[in-house]
Amino acid sequence: MKKLSISLFIFLLSRITICAQTDPREAELRRMENIEREATMRGDSAVLFGKIWSNEMVVNTPANRVGTVEGTKMQLRTGNLAYASFVRNIEKITFNDNIALVMGEEITKPQQHQQHTGKTVTRRFTNIWKYANNQWFMIGRQATIVKVE
Repeated sequence: MKKLSISLFIFLLSRITICAQTDPREAELRRMENIEREATMRGDSAVLFGKIWSNEMVVNTPANRVGTVEGTKMQLRTGNLAYASFVRNIEKITFNDNIALVMGEEITKPQQHQQHTGKTVTRRFTNIWKYANNQWFMIGRQATIVKVE
């Protein structure tokens, strides 16, 4: 009986792990995160403003300023969001109804008019997404610089 209980426990635990890894919402958010990262690298305002960033998005920037999507648009258009490289490592995605939190680390090489141009900047990030009208939109973002090399 003890062997059966242990076997059943291991089987159920493996099923839970498999289900957690195959959540279609997580796969979709990972895809959206990558689209957002690539569009930021390209300075693609049509993708960012039309498909990714909510009009109500609020940002706590790596420059330690709280801003809105309008301010972020201005930063993008003036070359203050330009990167030679931008890697995003997602460590955790959590869902609460139609809200998702994505957390992890970003490693960037700023260029043009940004602070730390030409250096490697490591930061911690949290992106907040909302599912509405059959699509995920970024409604909030926080990024903190933890290292500049």
